[in-house]
Amino acid sequence: MFKFFKNVAREMRKVSWPKGQELMRYTVTVIATVAFVAVFFAVIDLGITQVLELISK
Repeated sequence: MFKFFKNVAREMRKVSWPKGQELMRYTVTVIATVAFVAVFFAVIDLGITQVLELISK
């Protein structure tokens, strides 16, 4: 188990961490993508609900 954590620490030193501005750009991209997908599926859900209500009447 200690060998595992030692290897993890060694690999983490090799990681290239993003700089501040790069991190901000990635964060904004992720938030915008999540918001777009949420709105897209909300609109699709609303459309399907309306179609089903028309059919069931």
